[in-house]
Amino acid sequence: MTHGDEFWNGVAARYAARDVMDPKAYEETLARTRHHLSVGAHVLEVGCGTGATALRLSDAVASYIASDRSPGMIEQADMRLTAGRAPNLSLLCASLGEDVLHEAGPFDAVLAFNLLHLLPDLRAGLAQIHALTKPGGLFISKTLCPRGASMPLGYRAAFLALPLLQRMGKLPPGFRRLAVDELDAEIIRAGFEIIETGCYPERPPGRFVVARRVE
Repeated sequence: MTHGDEFWNGVAARYAARDVMDPKAYEETLARTRHHLSVGAHVLEVGCGTGATALRLSDAVASYIASDRSPGMIEQADMRLTAGRAPNLSLLCASLGEDVLHEAGPFDAVLAFNLLHLLPDLRAGLAQIHALTKPGGLFISKTLCPRGASMPLGYRAAFLALPLLQRMGKLPPGFRRLAVDELDAEIIRAGFEIIETGCYPERPPGRFVVARRVE
């Protein structure tokens, strides 16, 4: 088990109990994602956390696999699923590169919310996502992109204290400070064509990207 796994397992119950930090931005993200999903689609969400987003979106598609590398997060997601009736939603404890995900795919859409800035190797992660997506299929993501962006004072202070907060176990290891243009360029480099973008919220940017896998 890596240090990152220990962190997410340790915070899973608290993470499940907390309120959404920015409800307006969250609802905008869900609405724009739902707009691009279809009733016949087979969907994979990577880094699903406690499954709250999966439960909100699974009724829009034919099948929805919500995956996360943390057993603690999947345990919390399973409790949500038991209470929240979603017959086409299944849970899978797996890392992005594991064979079990590729055996279940490829998928009409792959979703990744608040994940890309935590990957230890962004390019490798995007390559794996590309392989999991059908030709012509969609990759839909939202990623915190603070580098070079205007931010409220509280956020600026938190980012300055990032190394200390990570050592104290308050923030996950491996946090990558991406810029919006850097993220977009990496998604294109991975073999996708960007068809929609937005920032939910705008400060600091939660970069929302809808991209189609190039044939």
